[in-house]
Amino acid sequence: MDMQELGSRELDSRELQQALSDVVRGDVEFTAGQRALFTMDASNYRRVPVGVVAPRDAADVEATLKVCRERQVPVVARGAGTSIAGQATGVGVVLDFTRHMDRIVRVDPEAREAVVQPGVILDRLRDEAGRHGLTFGPDPSTHSRCTLGGMIGNNSCGSHSVAWGTTADNTKALEVLSYGGEAFTLGQGWDGAPQGLRPLVDAQLALLRTGFPDLPRRISGYALDALLPENGVDHARAFCGSEGTLGVLTEATVKLVQAPGARALAVLGYADESAAAEAAPGLLAHGPLTVEGMSADLVPGPKRQLPKGAAWLFVETGGASAAEARAHGERIVRAAGALDANIVTDPAGQRALWRIREDASGTATRMPDGSEAWPGWEDCAVPPARLGPYLKEFRALLGEHGLRGTPYGHFGDGCIHVRIDFDLLSTEGIGRFRRFSVELAELVVAHGGSLSGEHGDGQARAELLPKMYGDELVRVFEQVKGVWDPADGLNPGMLVRPDPLDANLRFAPLPREPVPVAFGYPHDGGDFSAAVRRCVGVAKCRNTTASSGAVMCPSFRATGAEEHSTRGRARLLHEMLAGEVITDGWRSEEVRDALDLCLSCKGCRSDCPVGVDMATYKSEFLHQHYAGRRRPRAHYTLGRLPRWLRIAAPFARVVNAVASVRPLAALAKRVAGIAPERDIPRLAPRTFRRWFAKHPKSVTPAVTLWPDTFTNHLSPGVGEAAVRVLEDAGLGVALPPEGVCCGLTYLSTGQLDQARTILRRTLDRVPLDRPLVVLEPSCAAALRSDLPELLGDDPRAHRLAASVRTFAEALAELAPDWAPPRLDRPAVGQTHCHQHAVLGEQPDKELRERAGLTGELSGGCCGLAGNFGFEPGHHEVSTACAEDQLLPAVREAPADAVLLADGYSCRTQLEQLAGQRGWHLAEVLARGLDEAPERKRT
Repeated sequence: MDMQELGSRELDSRELQQALSDVVRGDVEFTAGQRALFTMDASNYRRVPVGVVAPRDAADVEATLKVCRERQVPVVARGAGTSIAGQATGVGVVLDFTRHMDRIVRVDPEAREAVVQPGVILDRLRDEAGRHGLTFGPDPSTHSRCTLGGMIGNNSCGSHSVAWGTTADNTKALEVLSYGGEAFTLGQGWDGAPQGLRPLVDAQLALLRTGFPDLPRRISGYALDALLPENGVDHARAFCGSEGTLGVLTEATVKLVQAPGARALAVLGYADESAAAEAAPGLLAHGPLTVEGMSADLVPGPKRQLPKGAAWLFVETGGASAAEARAHGERIVRAAGALDANIVTDPAGQRALWRIREDASGTATRMPDGSEAWPGWEDCAVPPARLGPYLKEFRALLGEHGLRGTPYGHFGDGCIHVRIDFDLLSTEGIGRFRRFSVELAELVVAHGGSLSGEHGDGQARAELLPKMYGDELVRVFEQVKGVWDPADGLNPGMLVRPDPLDANLRFAPLPREPVPVAFGYPHDGGDFSAAVRRCVGVAKCRNTTASSGAVMCPSFRATGAEEHSTRGRARLLHEMLAGEVITDGWRSEEVRDALDLCLSCKGCRSDCPVGVDMATYKSEFLHQHYAGRRRPRAHYTLGRLPRWLRIAAPFARVVNAVASVRPLAALAKRVAGIAPERDIPRLAPRTFRRWFAKHPKSVTPAVTLWPDTFTNHLSPGVGEAAVRVLEDAGLGVALPPEGVCCGLTYLSTGQLDQARTILRRTLDRVPLDRPLVVLEPSCAAALRSDLPELLGDDPRAHRLAASVRTFAEALAELAPDWAPPRLDRPAVGQTHCHQHAVLGEQPDKELRERAGLTGELSGGCCGLAGNFGFEPGHHEVSTACAEDQLLPAVREAPADAVLLADGYSCRTQLEQLAGQRGWHLAEVLARGLDEAPERKRT
C-alpha cells in the first residue's frame, strides 16, 4: 500500500467515524487502542476492524447499519468475544453489545419465557430466572461472561444439553435487522421472514430433508431443515447458529426450564478416555442432566477431589430433594461400569469440581511439557454411540501428523473439545495444520458427524463444509445468504464463501525472535511474545459474578471496560508486538493507559486458566516504557517507599504531626503525587527492628523473620505478635542484617534496574541456612516468584525463593504439634490477593480452623494494592474494588467477628474506607495467647 492510498483510507475512516458519531447515541470509537482490543476472539484468527460501535438500542444498530451500508463497510456483531472459530472478528465496524444493550427486558415465570437484549450475560439471566425456580438450559463453560446474543449466533450448547438441548431448542422469537435496513420478527411461520426465502426453501425440500445428519450436536452450516413444514417453519431456530452473517439480533425471547430442586454430581473414574467415551451413551437412558468427560492431563496438580482413574465422566442428576438427586446418582453409578466413583451433593464441592471441567478450555492450551496448544478443531461432534471408535481414530490421526492433544467435553452428546499443539508460526507448521484439518473433517464425516458441535464454523471449518454437506447444499447456503444479505455486508468471510482456514492467523504479525526483556519468563522459554500468547481469549477475567475465593479481574469488575480486563490488556500487548495497529511499541500510550488500572494483584496468575501474569507484564512494560524518561511522581515517592521510610524513621513523630495538619498534608500529597482523597499513613514511633533489638532471645534461632518495609515502619505490632507466637511454638527468631528488601514497590512500578540492585544486595545479606518467614503476603510473593524470575541467572535467588514461608506455613511445617489458642469466634475479611495467587491459602485455613476461627474469607482484591490506591486518578476504582466483596462482607459480619487482613494495604483500606481495624492473623493469635491463663508469656 502506498502512502497516497494509506492517507485515503485514514481520511475515509475519519469520515466514517464522524458520520456514525452524528447519528449514534452510543459509543463510537476508532482509536488504535479500541481497534486493537477487538482484533481477536478466542480463536486462532485476527482481523483488524476499522472501528467499534457500542449501540445503546436498536435505533443505534439501525443507524450504524445505514451509515455502513452507504459506504459499503462490513459490520460484525460481537458479544463477549469468546467464539473459538473466528466469527467474532472482522475488518469493518464491530458492534459491541456488552456495554449498553445488556438488559433483561422481562421474565415471565408463568409462560417460562424471558425477553433479553443481545448483550445480556448468561449468568445474569440464570440468576434472575432462578428467583422463580427456572433457568436457561444451555450453559457453555463461559456462562459467567458469554452473552445471549453470542449464544444465539453460535447456537451454543453447554454441559446440560443432554437434558435441555441447544440454544436453538430454547429460542422462541428474535428481533433482527438486516444489513439492508429491514426489520424482521422471526418465529414460526413465514410471516415476518425475508421475501425470497420461501421460494428457495420450497424448491429444495428434498435436499433439505436428506442433507442434514441426525445428531444432537449438529451446529455446522445454516439450520435450514428448521424451515421444513414438518419442523414448524421455525425461523428463530434456523437463525440460531448463523454467526451474524444473515442479520443483527436486537432482542430475543427465550424459553426457560424448571430447575431441579437439588442436584448431585456423580464423578466416575475410568482407565482412559476411550473407556469413558464408550460408557457415556449407556447412561443417557437414566435421564442425567449432564454427561461430561475429561482425562487426567487436564487436571493440574493433585487429584484428591477425583475418584481413581485416568479419565472421568461428570454426571449430574436432579431431584426434588438432595436425597432424591443422590439416589438418582447412585442408580447411574451402578450402571456405569466405572473403576471408582464419588457422589457429591454439597453445592460447594460440586462447584469446585465443575471449575476443573470449565477451566479445561484454558488449561488445555498448555501441554504437560509446557508447549502451546491451540483451538481449530475444538468441538467436532459424532453420534454418541460412535464416540469411542471415533476417539481411537482421532488419536491415531494425531499421531500420523506428529501432533498432540487431549480430548474432553460433552461425551453424552458425542461432542469433543481439544486443543492441539499446532505450530502456527512456521510455514511448515501451518501446512501441517491445513493437511490435518482436511483429513480430520473427512474422519468426522465418515462417522456421521458434524464439523462443529458447539462453537460454530467461523473461519476454522467453513471452508470444509462441502465435505460434510456436499457442494449442492453449500450452494443453497450461499443462496440463503444472498436473500438475507445480497451486499455481503454482515460478517463476510464466514460460513459462505469463507476465507481459507489457514489465512488471517493471529500469530502472523508477531516477531519471530524474542524481544529483549528484563524478566526471565521461565515458563515461556524466555520469550515475552510467548507469554503474551498465553491469552487465548476465553475471557474468564470478564466474570462479573462473585466467585468463591476468586480474585481476577478486579479492575474489570469495577469498570466493565474490555481494556481493563486481563484479556484486553493482553490483546493490547499482542498488538504492540505486532506493530500494525499500535505502532509505537513500548512507548505506546494506549497500552500504558490500559495497564494503569491494573492493580498488579496477580489474581490472573492463578485464576486465569492459562496462567497469564499481567502484574509481571505490567512491570515489564513500565520498565521499558519509561526507560530514559521522566516517570510519574508517584514512582519516585511510593515506588521508592522503602528508601523514604528509612530516612523518615528517626523523625516519625514530626512527620506524623505535619501529616495531621490538613493544609500541610494536602501540600505534601500534591508534591509526592498522592491522591488527595487519601490520608497519609502514620509512621510507627519505634520500628520493629528497634523493638526486636531489645527483645530478649532465649531460644536458638530456627527461622529468619523478614522485616518488610510495612511491618518495620508502619505496623511493627504485626512483627512483635509474630515473634510472640513463633516463640510460643518453640521457634527461635532472628532478623536478617540491615539493608535487605524484597523490592516490591520497585517491581510494581517497573523500576527493574533498581529492583535488581536491591535484590542482589539482599541475596548478599540474607542467610540461606534456615526458613525465611515473611508476614506481608505481597513481599512473600515477590520473593517467591518475582525474585527468581528477575534474577534467574543467580542460583541464590532460587534458594532464597525456596526458603520463603508464610506465617502459617512456618507453623505447620516447623511446629506441627503446636496448639494455637482456641478463640472460637467467627472471622471475616479477605484473603490477600497475592496469598491467593502465589502463596496458597490452605495452611492459613487449617491454622484458623485449629484456632476456632470459623467462616470463609471473601475473594477479590481490597483495591488499595500497595501504591495503586494512593496514586492520583485511582481512588474511584480502588473504592469500587473494595465494595465488590470486602466491604459488604465486613458490613454483614457478626458483631463478635474477628476482622482478618494480613496485608498492610488491606488493613489501610479497611481503616480509610470502613473505619475498622483489621488484624494480621499473628496479632489475633498473640492476643489469644496473652488472654489464655494457661499460656505464660515467653
